[in-house]
Amino acid sequence: MSIGDALATARRQAGLTIAQVSQRTCIRETIIRGIERGDYSACGGDFYARGHIRSIARAVGADPEPLVSDYDVSQGPAPAITAADVFQPSTPVKFKERRGPNWTAAMALALAVIVGLVAYHVVRPQHAPAASHAAGIRGRAHQVGSKKQATPKAPPASRPRPHEVVIHLTAVQDCWVQLTSAAGQTIFSGLVYAGTARSWIERHAVSLRIGDPGAITLTVNGKSTSPGPPGEPVTLSLGPGQQSSS
Repeated sequence: MSIGDALATARRQAGLTIAQVSQRTCIRETIIRGIERGDYSACGGDFYARGHIRSIARAVGADPEPLVSDYDVSQGPAPAITAADVFQPSTPVKFKERRGPNWTAAMALALAVIVGLVAYHVVRPQHAPAASHAAGIRGRAHQVGSKKQATPKAPPASRPRPHEVVIHLTAVQDCWVQLTSAAGQTIFSGLVYAGTARSWIERHAVSLRIGDPGAITLTVNGKSTSPGPPGEPVTLSLGPGQQSSS
């Protein structure tokens, strides 16, 4: 019996539909149907295919390890997975090339300033009236006194917001995500596609369900957080100033 037949038989014996298995595992129905037919092309690679087989097997009450071993025999042993492979974005990020300073324009501007200063010193009167000179001195003295009396005010310090939970999620692979309030109301539910990001600011505790923690990077309250092992759906309880997983 093939892996797909074994999973399909166990699902029927458990009285579950593909849609119900999808809800329990957070794996798309099209991927589950493909695996039951022996088609792993939608899994995104052997690493994720093994994780999907384990999740589906546990959801339908089957032992996942023999099925994963059969997959390794048919598809080849699991290659070594590096952090660079897991977090490599699907679309390469393009950075704009920094241009060097325009030295020609800078030299032209400096030359214009020098010529202007020379012209000013040549054409200005050699002897300024004494009254104007005295008035200038008094004006400068008044400005200096005003500057000494003025006391600069320090900008107000930014105050932390301890009553908020700030969540920032970036997907390196397509990943299903659901965010719900403590009362069970859905704030967000859907796919976050590779190369895109989502952010939320909530005033109360929330529950974050992640279909594949290895497909995203997560920051909570300004701190980078490891959601869990790749390929295993996880639910995180997040609150202002704290985090706990369930």
